[in-house]
Amino acid sequence: MIQIERTSVMNLDGAIRGARNPMNSWAKSDSYYDENGKFILGPVDLDFGHRLAVSGSDHRKFLRQVFVTVDITAPLYWWKEFDTYKVGTVANSCSTMHKIHAKAFERDDFSHDRLDEGGLALLDAIVDYLEAERQKFIANKEDRQSWHNMIQLLPSSFNQMRTVTLNYENLISMYYARRNHKLAEWHTLCDWIASLPCAKEWILVKD
Repeated sequence: MIQIERTSVMNLDGAIRGARNPMNSWAKSDSYYDENGKFILGPVDLDFGHRLAVSGSDHRKFLRQVFVTVDITAPLYWWKEFDTYKVGTVANSCSTMHKIHAKAFERDDFSHDRLDEGGLALLDAIVDYLEAERQKFIANKEDRQSWHNMIQLLPSSFNQMRTVTLNYENLISMYYARRNHKLAEWHTLCDWIASLPCAKEWILVKD
């Protein structure tokens, strides 16, 4: 399971302006701001960015200045793979250390969309155990044993929300490295990447 919410794409204007700096070609730009102050990327600038994007990472530095902020809720086993992308990314996560006891444990706190009946039965047993330990910890927070039981037995299917900031260059790497991955979460993320503004021209550059 993966949930992608509150996407914000920023600095298209600054990125395309900077892309024209090396050749002082700002006069060729056809982008503008409308009457509401919204940036409108022109077709000439879109094509200019595409030609840079397909020319390789040395030429498409401007994509590192197109920023994306998004809230992603996904299981810990997926976040372990996402964490390989450290350069140019920032993530603030909900804390299991501080807030694991803040709400009752439920089945839907865990990714279980591909479990069979036996797997679901085992997950439900784990959820019941974690909830019992949570209740013990709430009753007596001086007794850290219940807290340790929750932390060390928390399945990797536990869903965690993180607010992530990255850039279009990061997304090129993720898309082509993960679009055929066996984890369904990566397929959902790649579909989201392909839906972003200018993705066809600036991100899907190897197709």
